[in-house]
Amino acid sequence: MKIGFVGLGNMGAGMAANLLAAGHEVTAFNRSPDKVAALAERGARAARTVAEACGGDLVITMLANDDAVEAVTFGSDGILTALGAGATHVSSSTISVALAERLTDAHGAAGQGFVAAPVFGRPDAAEAAKLFVVAAGEPAAVQALSPVFDAIGQRTFVVAEQPKAASLVKLSGNFLIASVIESLGEAMALVEKAGIDKQEYVELLTSTLFNAPVYKTYGGLMAREQFEPAGFAASLGLKDIRLVLAAGESLQVPLPVASLVRDRFLTLLANGGEHLDWSALGKLASLEAGVAKGNGLFGPAR
Repeated sequence: MKIGFVGLGNMGAGMAANLLAAGHEVTAFNRSPDKVAALAERGARAARTVAEACGGDLVITMLANDDAVEAVTFGSDGILTALGAGATHVSSSTISVALAERLTDAHGAAGQGFVAAPVFGRPDAAEAAKLFVVAAGEPAAVQALSPVFDAIGQRTFVVAEQPKAASLVKLSGNFLIASVIESLGEAMALVEKAGIDKQEYVELLTSTLFNAPVYKTYGGLMAREQFEPAGFAASLGLKDIRLVLAAGESLQVPLPVASLVRDRFLTLLANGGEHLDWSALGKLASLEAGVAKGNGLFGPAR
């Protein structure tokens, strides 16, 4: 397939590379041209503008937030005006439910397709084509995208015909991950202050009742205090929790734990942790317990 790809960040670069490896024709755009150049060396075509990436069967966006997706979609010479009739915009970004609804309506009015396909997995999973794709959209459009999803992920879950449902599922999942990070950080601070080695503690947990990827991945990062470079920045974690709370308010669903996690992210960012991986959220409890002092965790980015 002829695929445009917009956004070659931590996740997008690996996804686009795997599309190339699967034999698809990829035209890539990124604000930082060096990332496009690196992909071009692997066979991609470099686009100078977003519009130049919209000449194929579909365009995939993998961007940081609602503002970035809105800019490339609704801006001058953006996706909405440049994408051909019958072509599809696939949003793999973690965006608000409200924006997913707006994109669905706008592309439909323009005679274009829109499919939401956010992914679960960190950058290493993106590079290894081991992502989990959460897809939602018109059934024929989603089915036609199967080769694309197979190229970037190990399994695709089709959750609904309304694209906004995939955005909601993705946000709910990120809320659960953040909740695990916070609660695991509190538990680790408790045992660490009692003199128990936190790496051995995580090994015990993940070898018994908590033998799950989220505990293994984030427990390991927290035990090693491996917060840089950020696979998923704390600032983006805060963004996602805010979007979860907005969805909860819209649906009249109280989310008290999400409100707590939001405040914990605010504490992390207020103390200079915006450049760290969001797993650094789990370090707050040990700092507050007096276990960790003077290690410069929340200092400026190096």
